[in-house]
Amino acid sequence: MRAFLWILLIGAVVVVLGVLFQAFSIAAYARGAGDGALDAHGGMSLVVHIGQLLVVIGAIGAFWRNWPAVGLAVLFLVVSLGQLFALGDNETPGGWVNGLHGLLALVLLLWGAWYASVAARQLGLRSSPGAAGGA
Repeated sequence: MRAFLWILLIGAVVVVLGVLFQAFSIAAYARGAGDGALDAHGGMSLVVHIGQLLVVIGAIGAFWRNWPAVGLAVLFLVVSLGQLFALGDNETPGGWVNGLHGLLALVLLLWGAWYASVAARQLGLRSSPGAAGGA
């Protein structure tokens, strides 16, 4: 189970860092940075999708027989695919579906951060809330 938690943690960190890089590169492109920024955005998508697959594999392995948690991992995969397919025609003005692509990227960023937190806590890399001593 620890191996699957590590897979989950690594995948989640890849998703979080990758989505942040993609947000930066697409914003740079929108502000005139040129095709290199768009290429960087697209190139990072493969890395992010590999991270998403690692999250799903890690979560299914780590939480096997906890069917709500396994279902949540499957839903993560469905939302990941939905985000990929929510990319509309970039050449035509008024492509509102691209907004859904960006919104789902934010959802996946937050979801990935949550998975990273869960995995780190279960691996003992960080304490659970309320575990620290205090007055």
